[in-house]
Amino acid sequence: MKKIKDKNIKDTFRPIVGIDLGTTNSAVAYIYRKKPKIITSPKGEKIIPSVVLIDLNGNVVIGKDARDSMVAMPDRTVAAVKRKMGSNEGIQIADKVLLPEEVAALILKELKKYVDDLLGEGEKEAVITVPAYFTDKQRRATKKAGELAGFVVERIINEPTAAAMAYGLNNLKEDRHILVYDLGGGTFDVSIVEMMSGILEVKASTGNNFLGGEDFDWRLVDWFAEKIIKEHGVDPRKDIRAKALLKDEAERTKKQLSTENKVEISLPIVTVKNNQPISLSVEITRKEFEELIKDLLMETMEHVETVLKETSLTAKDIDDILLVGGSTRIPLVHELISDFFKKKPRNDINPDEAVALGAAVQAGIKSGVLAKSGMIVTDVAPFSMGIAVLKEWKNIAVRPGGYHVIIPRNTTIPVTRTEEFTTVYDGQTKVAIEIFQGENDWVKYNHKLGEFLLDGIPPNEAGREKIQVTFKYNLNGILEVTAKCEATGKEMSVTVQDALERESQEAYEDSIDKLNTLFENKEEDDLDEGLYSQMIDEIANDMVSELEEDRDLDDLLEEAEELIDRAKDLEKISEGEKLKRIDNIIRKLKKAVLRRNKEKLEDAIDRATDELIDIEL
Repeated sequence: MKKIKDKNIKDTFRPIVGIDLGTTNSAVAYIYRKKPKIITSPKGEKIIPSVVLIDLNGNVVIGKDARDSMVAMPDRTVAAVKRKMGSNEGIQIADKVLLPEEVAALILKELKKYVDDLLGEGEKEAVITVPAYFTDKQRRATKKAGELAGFVVERIINEPTAAAMAYGLNNLKEDRHILVYDLGGGTFDVSIVEMMSGILEVKASTGNNFLGGEDFDWRLVDWFAEKIIKEHGVDPRKDIRAKALLKDEAERTKKQLSTENKVEISLPIVTVKNNQPISLSVEITRKEFEELIKDLLMETMEHVETVLKETSLTAKDIDDILLVGGSTRIPLVHELISDFFKKKPRNDINPDEAVALGAAVQAGIKSGVLAKSGMIVTDVAPFSMGIAVLKEWKNIAVRPGGYHVIIPRNTTIPVTRTEEFTTVYDGQTKVAIEIFQGENDWVKYNHKLGEFLLDGIPPNEAGREKIQVTFKYNLNGILEVTAKCEATGKEMSVTVQDALERESQEAYEDSIDKLNTLFENKEEDDLDEGLYSQMIDEIANDMVSELEEDRDLDDLLEEAEELIDRAKDLEKISEGEKLKRIDNIIRKLKKAVLRRNKEKLEDAIDRATDELIDIEL
C-alpha cells in the first residue's frame, strides 16, 4: 500500500482516525477529501475479525487467520474480548495471561499498522467507539487499550451516536428523529437522535452489554449439542475442541440462515466416544433458528419501547431507522422493526462499517478537517450518577445505603451539577463521599465508581454544616466529583477515571513492556525458558492479586432455581400487588438463568432474595 504524498491530502488531513473496536469485527477509518473512508488491511479487508492467536512459534496473529485457527487451536485463540472489558479477569492465551485491555490493545496495534502504512510513522490520535451502555470502568479500559496500542486517545464516543454521524454528514439539512438500532456481535444499544439543521442531539440511549450475535451462536451450539446427546449420549460442549468446532459451525449456519430458509449441517467428527468418532448430521430451518433466539430479539424490542417512552415519542414520530451491526442482517430483526414502526429501516447504511465511518466523522470534526460542515453533536449520560446517603425506608426508619442521583441518566453531556447536603450527627468533622452509577434507589444494587473522604468540617449540631457536592461529566464519559465544606471553603476532588483503578505510571509501563516483550520480539529467537517461565509466573501472580473470587456458575444456577421454586410456593398463597411482584421476580430470575452470565446472575439472585424476604415479612 502506498503512503500518501499528495500535497492536497496533506493539507486537508490530520493524523486522527476513528476506530470501531467490535466484539466480532473491528475497523478503522479516516477523513479523505471531506468524506469518511475505511482504511483497509494489506489484504484489502475493510473489517478484520477481533480474534487474537498466539501460534505454536509464539507469534501473535490478528484477524481472519486467527479466527480460522479457533477450531484447531482453541486454547491459543481468544475472541469476543470486548465482553470482558473493564473486568480484572485474566485471559489465558496459550501459556500467557493478559488483561482484557491488553488483548484489545493487540487488535488495536494491528489496526495501527494499517494507519501507519497509509499515513507514515509518527504519533496518531484515535477516536474509539464503545456501546452506549458501557459503564465508566469499561470506557476507561477501552481508552487504556488504545493507549497501550500506541494511539493518543482523547475521545471515546458511543456507537449509536457514531452511526448517526455517518448518516448525518450526508443529510445535514434534514430535520428528523432517527432511531439507531445497534445489534452487534456482543452488545445491543438503541438510541434516539434528533437532527435539526446540522445539530445531532442524542435524546436517550439504553441497551444490554451482554446481548448480541455471540448469544445467537451459543443458542445454536446448545441445539447442536442436544441433538448429539440425544443420539449418542455424550455432551460435546465438555470437549474444548468440539465446543470450538460447534461454535464455528453455529456462526456459519446463522449467516446462511439470513439468506436461506434451511441449512444442512454435516460434521463427520465432532468428538470421540469409546474411541469412536461422533458425527453431527442435521437440518435446521430459519423458523427453528428464529424460535431459538426470539426471546433475545424481543428483549431488544423492549429496549426500543423504553427509549421511546424516555423521549416521550411514539413509533410514528420516528422518521428513519438505522440498523447497525452484523446481527441486524437476521431477517427477523427487519420483520420486528418493520412491524413495530410500520415502515422499513433504511438500507443505504452498511451495518458493518457505519460505526467506524461515524467515528472518523467525529475525528474529522475534532481535527478541524470537517469544521466547515456545520455538524454539531451532543450525547447523553447512559447511567444515572450520584452518591450514597441516608434514606427513609418503608416510612418507618432512616437507614444508610440510599442512592441520591445528581446526574440523571440521559442528561445531555458535558454537564456539571451541584447539590447541597448536610452533616447527619452532632460533632461530625468528616464525611465519606461514595460515588455510584445506576438506577436503583439503593446503592448496593448499583455500580460503585469510587470514594473519598472530606475532613476538616467544623464540629457543630447535626444538619448545621453544609457540604456542596459537584459532579462534572465530560464528553468521554469521565466523571470528576468535588466536595466542598461551605463554612471553611475546604474541598476534595477526585477524577473517577484515575481514582477507581488507582494505577501508577509504573503499572501502565508494565503493561507496555508485557506486550512488547511477549509478542513483538517473538518472531526472533525464543526467550530463555527459565526467564520465560519466571515472566509468566510474575504475570500470573500479578493477575491473581487482582482477580475476585466468583461463585461457580453451576452453584448460581442451582441457587436461582431454588429461589424460583420458593417464589412459586409464595405465588400460590398470594394475590394483588404481592402476586405481581412475585411474578416479576420469577421472570427476571428466568431471564438471568438463560443468559448464563455469572455477574448478572449473582445480581439477580441478590435482588430476588431481598424482594422475597420483604414479601414474606
